[in-house]
Amino acid sequence: MPAPPDDRPESTEPIPLGQRLFDNVFLLLALGMIVMLVVYTGWGMWEIFSMPTATLP
Repeated sequence: MPAPPDDRPESTEPIPLGQRLFDNVFLLLALGMIVMLVVYTGWGMWEIFSMPTATLP
């Protein structure tokens, strides 16, 4: 009995870099965490340094 035909075309083309990056779930998770950390930390630091000085009684 012959093997069933494979539906995938035989391709020797290299996988593009963008597709390899987007297929890596853990890389996307790490990038998402790093971007959020940098953005929110930068936003918080901006808020702290742009606050006016408090007047004490």
